[in-house]
Amino acid sequence: MPIVKNLSRAVSQLLQSSGCGCGISIVPVRCIGVSPRQVASDASFHSVSFSESDHPRVLITGGLGQLGVGLAKLLRKRFGKNNVILSDIRKPADNVFYSGPFIYADILDYKNLREIVVNNRITWLFHYSALLSAVGEANVPLARAVNITGLHNVLDIAAEHNLRLFVPSTIGAFGPTSPRDPTPDLCIQRPRTIYGVSKVHAELMGEYYHYRYGLDFRCLRYPGIISADSQPGGGTTDYAVQIFHDAIKTGKFQCNLKPDTRLPMMYIDDCLKATLEVMEAPAEALSMRTYNISAMSFTPEELAQEVQKHVPELQVTYNMDEVRQAIADSWPMNFDDRNARRDWGWKHDYDLPELVTTMFSFLGSDSRIAQAN
Repeated sequence: MPIVKNLSRAVSQLLQSSGCGCGISIVPVRCIGVSPRQVASDASFHSVSFSESDHPRVLITGGLGQLGVGLAKLLRKRFGKNNVILSDIRKPADNVFYSGPFIYADILDYKNLREIVVNNRITWLFHYSALLSAVGEANVPLARAVNITGLHNVLDIAAEHNLRLFVPSTIGAFGPTSPRDPTPDLCIQRPRTIYGVSKVHAELMGEYYHYRYGLDFRCLRYPGIISADSQPGGGTTDYAVQIFHDAIKTGKFQCNLKPDTRLPMMYIDDCLKATLEVMEAPAEALSMRTYNISAMSFTPEELAQEVQKHVPELQVTYNMDEVRQAIADSWPMNFDDRNARRDWGWKHDYDLPELVTTMFSFLGSDSRIAQAN
């Protein structure tokens, strides 16, 4: 019996010492404090070094929206076609699918998203998945899931794998108590839409992860973005895209905002240029993690007058949408972007006349081709 007791005591001591010390076979994947989410001890990672001379390996989430396809095109010219992966949960058009790597990625599926980052050795991530202002108000639970829960997944994966992360913000991140003309980078925000709330959340979480975990988080507050490559997608500023389509197709345009509603706007080429510039800027040049960027500011009436220089017969009427108007009235009229211009040399190329001319040069030619066919 003494022998049995002694053996039992020895086994007990051995189990206690090995169990507490985690010294048998468990190897930590990352240092404590670097990754915010618990990582399984048997996780397997590619250990590939990334030097400044190499091209980044890029993943774009929500890539079939207004900005993703254009950004992929720009980045592929810069870094090579196969270094930029476009992703979404929707089926891409043929021209998008065959233009470069495309993959299905659901940002609410953490495991799948993490596998994509690991298997493709991603180093830069552009997170564009979001429900816009008017659409978000129509489905708040879905907007909360996509815009907030999806962001949390992206932040954790980016911190875990040392990615450079870009998350766009918006004029919608400000509210009716914010200074509106101009709106500085740092001021009271207090938005009143789920879209705006989720973007303020993204700005603050990104900054927190930067200081807490060392995440290289970068963010730009976009004004209303105008593009000839995509149809309006449910945003409050989409009237500024719709007017060009209607001017060419029907010669009649009905605006859902008041004629004197002034909002900051930007042509998509300027937006994409700013996005690439801030991502390539040296970390030491950035005095903040989130910047305003601006190009022009106009009202629906001013835009209509400029459009009528090209289409004099265009008939414009106004039928205010109360939801969109309330949203627009809570947003900035002008952005103060002096910090972006000072820190990393931001400079826009397109003012209102250049914007309108460029839009018609694209849409007008597309319309003529369609009519000929």
